[in-house]
Parts: sequence; C-alpha cells; structure tokens
Amino acid sequence: MTRAGGGNAADRSAGGSAAARGERAAKLLLTVASRHGDAKVLLEQAADRAVASRAVRARHVGAPAFLLALTHGAGGGVDAPDLLAVRDAAAELGGAVARVIQPYLLRGARAPGSAVRQDEAWTDVIAALRQRYGGPGIPFLAGGRSNGARLACRTARAVGAAAVIALAFPLHPPGRPERSRRGELLAAGVPVLAVSGAGDPFGIPDSTDVAHLVVLAGQGHTLARDPAAVGAAVSRWLGQWLSRSAYATEQ
Repeated sequence: MTRAGGGNAADRSAGGSAAARGERAAKLLLTVASRHGDAKVLLEQAADRAVASRAVRARHVGAPAFLLALTHGAGGGVDAPDLLAVRDAAAELGGAVARVIQPYLLRGARAPGSAVRQDEAWTDVIAALRQRYGGPGIPFLAGGRSNGARLACRTARAVGAAAVIALAFPLHPPGRPERSRRGELLAAGVPVLAVSGAGDPFGIPDSTDVAHLVVLAGQGHTLARDPAAVGAAVSRWLGQWLSRSAYATEQ
C-alpha cells in the first residue's frame, strides 16, 4: 500500500543540485507499507525529459527510462552525498529515483537488526513501488550505500532488479577480513556496479565479483570527499548499461 503526500518535505530533503542548475523536478513523498512497518520514499523524476532523452529514450512517451530505488547505510540517511550524486546522475539519464527510508530507521533503531526482516520489508516496499510506478517495459534497478548495498545485492533477484548499484559495499567489518560478505555480493545474480573508496576500512570488492568496479582515490567509506566523482562513475556505467539494455531504444 502506498500513500502520497505533498512535495514540500521531499523538497527539503532532496537537496539542491537540480535546483542549482535551474531545473525543475517532479517530487513525491510517499508512505509505503511493509509487513514490518511503514517506509518513507522520496520519488523524483526530472521534469524536463528532453535533456535525458538525448542519451536514452523510454519505450513510452512520458515514462521514465528506468526506475532506480536507493537506500541508506545502517544508521545513515537518504541525503548522503553519494546517494544524492547517484540520484542526479540517474535523473540526467531520464530515470525516476526512489530514495527509500527503511522502516527500522523510522522506528528510531540505529541498526537494521534481523537481515530476514530487513529483506522482507524491502521486498514489500519495492513490490508496491514497481506496481504503481514501474510500468511495463520500464527496467528496475536497486542500489544503496554500505548496508543498503548489501540489502540491494541480497534481494536483487527477489525484487526483479535488472542491475545493482553498490556504493561502499562493506566487504567485511574493519580489521576482520575473515568475516567476508562476498556471498551477499555474489547473491545478486545480476550486473553489479561497485563504487568504493581506496581507503575504505570495510574493504573493497574484487573486480572479478562484479560487472564493473570503480575505486576512487582519496576517498573512504563515506565517499563524501568528492561526490561528483561517484556520480560520474555511475553515469558512465549506467549510460552504457542502458544503451545495451533490451528495455531502451536508440534515438
């Protein structure tokens, strides 16, 4: 179940990159129910599709070229600099972007707790979003930073994601490489773009385990030192992925 609210809260949270360029964007603040509580979703799409359509054209006029759901790290928010950079990159390519605040965070918890419950809540939210906003022929991608990247990989097949964008995927706890989370990365079963900082104490995925690995010099786990570099890396890969996708048509 989804409930739509006004755009003011979304405007406050979404940040100013698009506004700084003088562009208008359509924004919705949604409440989406899951079996483990409500999630909040900021759904945004560039209002001016003429710019985006130079790169990718959707099958249906007025429809987004794709739907991308992004989520936060364990104790973070959806306004993290790297997530906003990815949002802007996706908008430039004509995508609709849903930034999902998970139920556990809305309850005031600092960590997601049970991975099973987290996965169930996420799959419920994504199913509702895709049913209402995905539409036939519109590819869906999942993504997130840190714990959110783990979640996106674990559930990629269950939610029908065509690809995953994994920012700062935490391959292992700091100083504990023997506690590898490689299995979660491999569980995606779809192309994964991994973007990590060269100094990330949580480790960096192996290039053979993902479709494409970008390691940014001078960046750590937050990827906050140069968000524009994150956005550029995602834009390059996503543009290439879309151009090869069966869902897109060339101009």
